[in-house]
Amino acid sequence: MSERPYVLLSCATSIDGYLDDASDQRLLLSNDEDFDRVDALRAECDAILVGANTIRLDNPRLLVRSQRRRDERVARGLPASPAKVTVVGSGDLDPAARFFSTGETEKIVYCATGTVEKTRGRLAGVATVVDGGEPVDPVRALADLAARGVRRLMVEGGGTMHTQFLTAGLADELHLVIAPFFVGDRRAPRFVNDGRFPWHPGHRARVAEVRQIGDVVLVRYALSDRAGAA
Repeated sequence: MSERPYVLLSCATSIDGYLDDASDQRLLLSNDEDFDRVDALRAECDAILVGANTIRLDNPRLLVRSQRRRDERVARGLPASPAKVTVVGSGDLDPAARFFSTGETEKIVYCATGTVEKTRGRLAGVATVVDGGEPVDPVRALADLAARGVRRLMVEGGGTMHTQFLTAGLADELHLVIAPFFVGDRRAPRFVNDGRFPWHPGHRARVAEVRQIGDVVLVRYALSDRAGAA
């Protein structure tokens, strides 16, 4: 494998492993203290990745919120917030989404080979569109990000992205926050989908840290030999 960025997966789930409920309103799983922890993680990264469906459903800005952290990044010669990255198969993304319209930082879209021209036309002027293969290959995307100078990548969801990076063995670290309640609705999205994962009863992931943050619990897993070294 070619050199790739250090990949940190970050998500919050209910006790029963859901990322959200099945309603039209976004479910807040975490608390202000943990949101600030995630903000600090963002400020330490070169790029943040979410799947196209997360952009469609949640319309996230993916910016560093703390002005102090933004100023510290600028003082180091960096953009105030990390680059934004997404992966899309169909090319069906709204150029007016906050992912594209907020933040003076680079936006990179990896799309399937067959939709490159369509996606470039749709997102002209708001993002750099890159041929990611057919279907989009996360290894190819990571190699391209490395060539662009991305050394540390934070993957914030959703379930399809988490599943792809984990099943491919491309995750170095996982920050899993567990909220103190259940969703109990199989229509809701889960943390991961079905797949063959490198970690199983015969190969357990290593727990690097367990920490209570208000009413939620953070479990940090080291998933590669690089974990903690970047």
